[in-house]
Amino acid sequence: MTTSFAMQSMILGSPATSLSQSKNGLNQFAPSCYKPRLQKSSRLRVKCMSEPKPSTNFIDVFSFSGPAPERINGRLAMIGFVAATGVELANGADLSAQLSSGGFSWFLGTSALLTLASLIPLFQGVTVESKSGGIMSANAEIWNGRFAMLGLVALAFTEYVKGAGLFQV
Repeated sequence: MTTSFAMQSMILGSPATSLSQSKNGLNQFAPSCYKPRLQKSSRLRVKCMSEPKPSTNFIDVFSFSGPAPERINGRLAMIGFVAATGVELANGADLSAQLSSGGFSWFLGTSALLTLASLIPLFQGVTVESKSGGIMSANAEIWNGRFAMLGLVALAFTEYVKGAGLFQV
């Protein structure tokens, strides 16, 4: 107790400190070297920095690290994996039988439609991150697409090694 009183009297008594009264009427202790010195003619300017607009250049959209390649391939893989396993469960046809019996034309049509639907917003400057939120986020879509790509490769490889459909005994 004595030491704290001695410290307070030493600090408050020193010329480098002062007591100032705040707006609410309370006295506040502040070192004089930390007191802001505002000039009457000084003006405060605030600039708002917005995020840069995404590039809509064809090369930038389709570059290796661009927004289009992995996202479009992931979306196609998600549709393909669900369709392939659904048809196999319903008909019992493996992946090669599905592609040879008219599935290849459906694959090309679906690929063209989904690619076009994915590219239109990208060329308009809309980012996927600006439209994502909650569970349906841009990161979740990327990871689901990656797992669907792996699932399609695993499905094709398993059916090739097994010599029959995945769900056939």
